[in-house]
Amino acid sequence: MKKHNFKNLKIWQDGIKLVSETYKMTKTFPKFEMYGLSNQMNRCSVSIPSNIAEGSSKSSNKYFNKYLEDSLGSAFELETQLIVALNEGYINKKEFKVLEEKILKIQRMISGFQENLGL
Repeated sequence: MKKHNFKNLKIWQDGIKLVSETYKMTKTFPKFEMYGLSNQMNRCSVSIPSNIAEGSSKSSNKYFNKYLEDSLGSAFELETQLIVALNEGYINKKEFKVLEEKILKIQRMISGFQENLGL
């Protein structure tokens, strides 16, 4: 297996950007959501690049793929939480669409990266 420098991976770089955008958005949520939806969304977004980074250290593509699956799962979880934020009126449709598109892009990129691992 070729070891990957996670900092050079576009999926990790875009994941880091998504973390910043998620934190910026959740800072606008009601204070009572600090330990609820805000916290969950922030943790989920951090999990995406974190799993990519951790997986890059594994000894085989098979194990790396497991962490990519976890990262992809977190991206789907974040997408669901974004829908909840929209439904609760914490964000408007424009904010929703901007972040949703970035999440969908990350999902496609992770899936594509998995396919290129040759498993």
